[in-house]
Amino acid sequence: MTQDEVLAAFRDAEALLEGHFILSSGKRSPMYLQCARVMMHTDRAMQVCAALAEKIRARHGSDAFDLCVSPAMGGVVVGYELARQLGLPSVFAERVEGSFTFRRGFEIPEGARCLMIEDVVTTGLSSRECIASIEAHGGIVVAGASLVDRSGGAADIGVPLTALLSLTIPLYDEDKLPPDLATIPAIKPGSRGLKA
Repeated sequence: MTQDEVLAAFRDAEALLEGHFILSSGKRSPMYLQCARVMMHTDRAMQVCAALAEKIRARHGSDAFDLCVSPAMGGVVVGYELARQLGLPSVFAERVEGSFTFRRGFEIPEGARCLMIEDVVTTGLSSRECIASIEAHGGIVVAGASLVDRSGGAADIGVPLTALLSLTIPLYDEDKLPPDLATIPAIKPGSRGLKA
């Protein structure tokens, strides 16, 4: 899929939102990408994840990973479908008291070569936290993947990141909003509360 085709899939799913958004990091943005709306239709989910799997195979080969690992909540569906496309098992990490951990009987086999999968990467903080948890549980994170990289390649997650769609979307601190954004009421559409 081309970047334009991916953007069209987001628009068709009404997943490309414009306004004034409070991100989970506390930063503000004039654009929000709601990947859950893209993933809610199985045919569209299959299409975007197949395209991402193709990019991952082209970059890393077809035998680079043993396991796909996603941070909950946003990465769970993307991680599952991408793992299916890659023919790999899929597990996810959950936040417990602010830190990622593995529950539900999920384990990371010692030395497992892992692909960490997100829905959206903005600053890379959640990705780095998930990677640290994978490594603490014995895995080796070879690379990361996401449907969207909002940083346009600027986010450093500590391993190579492959994104289906790369955009440069501005981020602002609450006290440094541009005048046009400051006049729009802010909403928080994500699944996680603000960090203290």
